[in-house]
Amino acid sequence: MSCSNLSIEHCVYIIECKDGSLYTGYTNNLANRLKMHKLGKGAKYTRGRGPFKLCYHEVFETKEEAMRVEYKIKRLPREKKLEIIQQQKIGEQIEITEELS
Repeated sequence: MSCSNLSIEHCVYIIECKDGSLYTGYTNNLANRLKMHKLGKGAKYTRGRGPFKLCYHEVFETKEEAMRVEYKIKRLPREKKLEIIQQQKIGEQIEITEELS
């Protein structure tokens, strides 16, 4: 599935913080969630770490599937997260659900 508009449901995203760290999250409204991060009202981790750059996002059919992928991505080392981001940028098919099993 593609993210043609940022107000979507069941989305996993990765943002890069000002300090270069990566934050992975789940939301059912990406545009609003990014706004909350910008205002310092998003996740505790991201407070004071803006501005942010959206590096990756993927839409899922169900909340459960999205949250399962979010959990798996959060457990990956930074290098693997960067690989996922790079794969999306060059248009490769991303199969996180199988890759992380």
